Amino acid sequence: MKNILIVGAGFSGAVIARELAEQGHRLTVIDQREHVAGNCHSARDAETDVMVHVYGPHIFHTDHERVWEYINRHGEMIPFVNRVKAVSKGRVYSLPINLHTINQFFGKTLAPDEARAFLESQADLSIESPQTFEEQALRFVGKSLYEAFFEGYTRKQWGVSPSELPASILKRLPVRFNYDDNYYSHRYQGMPRDGYTRIVESILDHPGIEVRLQTRYEPAMRQAADHVFWTGPLDAWFGFDLGRLGYRTLDFETVRCDGDLQGTAVINYCDSDVPYTRISEHKYFSPWEKHEKSIAYREYSRLCGEDDIPYYPIRLVKDKALLQQYVDRAREEKGVTFVGRLATYRYLDMDVTIKEALDVSDAVKPALEAGARLDPFYVNPLG
Repeated sequence: MKNILIVGAGFSGAVIARELAEQGHRLTVIDQREHVAGNCHSARDAETDVMVHVYGPHIFHTDHERVWEYINRHGEMIPFVNRVKAVSKGRVYSLPINLHTINQFFGKTLAPDEARAFLESQADLSIESPQTFEEQALRFVGKSLYEAFFEGYTRKQWGVSPSELPASILKRLPVRFNYDDNYYSHRYQGMPRDGYTRIVESILDHPGIEVRLQTRYEPAMRQAADHVFWTGPLDAWFGFDLGRLGYRTLDFETVRCDGDLQGTAVINYCDSDVPYTRISEHKYFSPWEKHEKSIAYREYSRLCGEDDIPYYPIRLVKDKALLQQYVDRAREEKGVTFVGRLATYRYLDMDVTIKEALDVSDAVKPALEAGARLDPFYVNPLG
């Protein structure tokens, strides 16, 4: 039996803690916040009784059957389809771009093959190998759709020109030549009936796990642990002594009203002259509930400061260079394993976070049994 310290009570830390506790190890999980579940934390709003995604919308979607079965063991998942709308130049459209979006935007009634050919005629075919976000959009959807839905929104979200961002960001946004407006294409999609925090609390509910909230990590804690799993920012482990990795953070402006505010869960605001990126109306994330009042967030993106919550890793050239230095140092560390989105400096959806935590657990269980040294990384942060 090992005494293991896990820093961070989000999905990464909770899943690893539960897996190792079931193997007979003693786990201590600490988190500096007053709640578990990290940025997935959800709670009832006292004024409206709506279940609020406190740190912004989280919709669960996955193709990983093991992950879907795992999360359903710890909470009831209700089917949910995320149907995002977008406002551009005073008109409302469906996202991702689909046949309805194309026909509405261009004032046409194209069939699927006609729409495919039409969009090809709009595309900049001179861009053979897109390297930037802007080139990727111009190559595959053309200038008009790029300017309407991507250019302004992207500038607000990332704080830089789309010409400075890698093409890989846009590869996650599909174009559909049918009327499917489901934002995701994964087999399993849902929302937890009682919120994500209840699920993480269930995962952590084991006699071999002690949870300490409002507790900051101190280096001296390593002495009482046989091993540490670190889910905080990679650069924070080293006291930011080489500098800080770049993140975007979010500010939320709360709006409450009687009845409905916007009639759907999420509306993106694509125009540059609108300062917020989107509005999320939280009662629409729980459509099985009925509420007379509503609460919504206007979401603003900006560069993350020292005291802000890091959301999206920027991963531009200078950040990747700094990341390389921290990864090189981390690989020389003993007695610590870096896991999760912050510790590997990657954007991860919830299902990928859970899958990687399960994979890490699978890898370390036999190593712990054998008394072998655990690796600093089980996922390559530079990949």
